[in-house]
Amino acid sequence: MTEEERRLVEKLLRIEALYARAGTEGERAAAGSARERIRGRLRELEREDPAVEFRIRVPDAWSGRLLLALLRRYGIEPYRYSGQRSTSVMVRTPRRFLDEVLMPEYQQLNDELTRHFDEVTQRVIARALGESDPALAGR
Repeated sequence: MTEEERRLVEKLLRIEALYARAGTEGERAAAGSARERIRGRLRELEREDPAVEFRIRVPDAWSGRLLLALLRRYGIEPYRYSGQRSTSVMVRTPRRFLDEVLMPEYQQLNDELTRHFDEVTQRVIARALGESDPALAGR
């Protein structure tokens, strides 16, 4: 793993810890604890707010992979109905968990990965073609 990839992984783990509502700095550092706290929050919300079905649309394959990994990490089984596009993911979860934890965390993780992919793509294009695209310079 390169230094850049290691920093990205650390940043993603910090994002997860943020949504786990960690009580101490030590708890925030423990990724396994963060996952368990989020699963505990999901169980708590399921008692208060019954799970309902939601369709989540993803813009691309990378975002879809991220969403599926996040759902499975928290024990939520994603599915699709026959004939649904690969950009649709169905889930059953409490609305509060979706609104307060899952989607905000997914958005932050997706934004961070998109920035990373953009930077890597720009560097590869610049190296392969000998110059960067001025239209992308402001990104």
